[in-house]
Formats: sequence, C-alpha cells, structure tokens
Amino acid sequence: MASFLSVIPPFLLSVLIFSGAVVARGDVLELGDADFDYLAAEHETMLVKFYAPWCGHCKKLAPDFETAATRLKGTVPLAKVDCTASPDTCGRFGVTGYPTLKIFRNGEDASSYDGPRSADGIVHFMKKQAGPNSVTLRREADLEAFVNHFDASVVGFFSGPDSGQLAEFLKAASVMREHFRFAHTIDMTLGLKHGVDTERVLLFRPPRLSSKFEESVLRFTETITTHTLRRFIRDNIFGMCPHLTNENRDKLKGQDLLTAYYDLDYLQNPKGTNYWRNRVMKVGSQFASQGLSFAVANRKDFVDELEEEFGLGASDGGDLPFVTIRTQQGFKYTMREEFTRDGKSLERFLEDYFAGRLKRYIKSEPIPEKNKGPVKVVVAESFEEIVNEPEKDVLIEFYAPWCGHCKSLEPKYKELAEQLYSDPNIVIAKMDATANDVPQGFDVQGFPTIYFAQAGKKDQPKRYEGAHEVKDFIKYLKRESSHVPVVSRVKEDL
Repeated sequence: MASFLSVIPPFLLSVLIFSGAVVARGDVLELGDADFDYLAAEHETMLVKFYAPWCGHCKKLAPDFETAATRLKGTVPLAKVDCTASPDTCGRFGVTGYPTLKIFRNGEDASSYDGPRSADGIVHFMKKQAGPNSVTLRREADLEAFVNHFDASVVGFFSGPDSGQLAEFLKAASVMREHFRFAHTIDMTLGLKHGVDTERVLLFRPPRLSSKFEESVLRFTETITTHTLRRFIRDNIFGMCPHLTNENRDKLKGQDLLTAYYDLDYLQNPKGTNYWRNRVMKVGSQFASQGLSFAVANRKDFVDELEEEFGLGASDGGDLPFVTIRTQQGFKYTMREEFTRDGKSLERFLEDYFAGRLKRYIKSEPIPEKNKGPVKVVVAESFEEIVNEPEKDVLIEFYAPWCGHCKSLEPKYKELAEQLYSDPNIVIAKMDATANDVPQGFDVQGFPTIYFAQAGKKDQPKRYEGAHEVKDFIKYLKRESSHVPVVSRVKEDL
C-alpha cells in the first residue's frame, strides 16, 4: 500500500482521502459513506466495526480486531467505519454506541455480532460465519472430515433435495449457524455406519471428548423444527463433562458447575488431558442426577479469573487439577484436599457438597481491627454482620480504589455519615468491590454503586438512584428508613 500511495500525485491522494474512498491499513478495510454499499456487497460475509476515534473501548478492541483480520484474511474480511467521518452510514444501521459490531451478508445487515471480542474469539466465531448455512456432504470422506472437528457437529441425512424435513433443517441451520456447525446429505448410504435407515439428524460430539462414560453420537428423533432442534442441541451438545473455554464459558456458567482446572492440552497431550477428565467423569457419573454439571478447563486460560475469584496463584496446585464449584446463585467452593488419582478425594468433596458440609469460599479483605469511623468499612466476611443486621437500616457504597467518581463522592459520603453518626438505627457503610465478593442481590456493574438495606427487609435491597449530595441522601433516608433519622448539624437548606 505504501508503494502504491507513493506514486499517486498529492492532489489526487487528497481527493481519494477526502472522498471517503476505501483505504487499507493492515488487513482491516476502512469503509466510509462514499463506498460502503458497493464494497460491502462484494463480500458474501463481512464483519464491520463501527467506531469513534476517541472511544476508549474502541482503542482497546483495535489490536485484537486487526490481529483477527490478518488471521481471517482470505476467509472473512473485517472492516471498520469511523462514525465521526461517516455519520450517514452509521445512522442507517442504527449505530448508537461504540464499538458496534455487525455481520453483513452480500451488503445486507444480517445480524449483530454477539461473539467474544478477543482475537481468538473473533476468529473462531467468524470462521463459523463463512460459507453456507449447512455444508453439503457428498462422500463418506466428506462426512468423516466434517465431524472430525474441535467443535460438535450437527448432520442431517435426507432422502432427496425435495425433502420437507431437509427444508426445515436448512431453515434451522440459517438461524443457529452462529453457534453450531451444520452439514447435510441427500445420500442416505452415508449414514449406514451410524445406524441411519430413515431421514435423521445426528449430533456428533467432538472426537477428542470421546469417552466410555457417554455416547459420542446422539440421535434426534422428533420432527424437525427450529425450536425442537435448538432444544435438542442445547440439551446434549456439551455432554457430561465438556471442555470449558473462553468461547463457551457464558453458556456453561449459567448452571451449578464443577470445573477441574489443570494443564489441559488437546493438541500436544490429548492422552494426559483425558486422563484427568475421565476421572472427573467417573466420579461425576455417580452424582449425575443431583443437578450439578461438570467441566474441565486449561488452567492457563483462566489464570486471572482463578486468582481474582479463588485466590489461586499461577504456581499453586502444581500439576494436579484445581477443583471449584460455582452455583447459579454465585456461591463458590474449592476442593482443598489434593486431587488423588483414584478420584476418592473428589468423591469426598462432592459428598460434602451435597450434604451441605462445605464452607463457601469468599474472597474477602481482613476484618478491620478498628472500625469506629463514621463510615463503617465492610468486607465480605463482615457483610452479614453489618449490612444484614436485621434491626438497622444500612446505606452501603460499593466502590473501587481507582474510581475517580468514588473519590469525588468520598468527602460528601463522610459528611453524611458524620451527620447521622448519633443515630443508632442507621449505618453508613462502604465496601471495596474489587477486593471482596459482592453478595447475591447486589448487582454491581460500575462504581460507585449504592444500595439501601432496610431493617426487616434485608432480602430486598434497593439500589440508590438519586443525586450524590448530602441533602439528597438525607431526603432519601427520611423517605425510605424504617425509623425517622436523627440528623446532627443539618444545614438550613435541608
């Protein structure tokens, strides 16, 4: 590109730039108002990032987006549109925030991109977007190649191109292609080795996860509709003990989940990887009916999370799996006993879990030795004692030490606490939400977040949505408290 631009006369280069013509920097196409429609239409599938140069989230995404574009070159093009320079295009596609990522097919806005925003995640997600909704299989070698994949495969076997069930299968594939792999054939003989003797859909779990503890190929026996097929895939695709990754973590973590983290590597050490997985499955099969799901994961992929959520350092645990349980309610447990090769320690851990004998793991700062200030310092270990004290009204701020808004609030919050210090029924408190687990019922997505826990109604905390002036807090507490607040040194304008 540099050599090409060097031979363009300066006046013509200016025309090209200011007309919004496409410019390639790296492997991400730069599109604008003047060229978006005709250039986007040239590509069967394209991922477009709508951004603003000043946007911090856009700057953070940029290197991953560029890396993904390089890796996807020749498969799926990635493009970007600067919405400050091309407002018409961004307006037409309803872009209201940055960055917004959309998938285009032949120039048409097909769907929002809801996949991961890491380079690996974008590549993995967009590879599934390339090509047809369902791959046509013509030979047995095609079938074997398709199902011999890192991800699960959904394959339909049909009697001919006019099959009504084939039409429904293709319709379902078009809807679910972003999340699952689909293929089909109209040669029924390809399914004979799998026992297919009539029109049928089979779910092939990844070969690397093959195990004696469960079937590797499952038969879908209902009439094909998008709804029935989606439900079948959702209920069966992961099996008894899937491989937890950054790409599927959100789908798996919406349940009570036990995860064994270790040096998992299906490329370099599949035998060693499945050695520990098989032990998890052997023990897990004894508890399969009790509502707990199981998974294995590469410890290196989740090292930050394990350190943040469970206090596990990168060198802790050695070569043995580190086992955790996280429930839908957010409760956390860790297996402190060493993972024995006969699986007996895991069995004991699960017996204690289901018997309610395990103590929850809580990330917490130490309880302060002195806590006599007007603003009470709360940590996870003292949350129940202070915030959920049944006879007291508690206003609690969840903050982050680095948060500028929290620092601006601090003197006002302290003044509020001083004015209410003589009231024995009201507690003004704060907790560092980056160093302590936030209990269930308190949704903290940003800082500062403030909640009010009323006496006698501790199971119904209310988010404070008002202004952050002392008088606004006091007006709120006068309205919401179970007792009339005792306010000292109140200013006249209150």
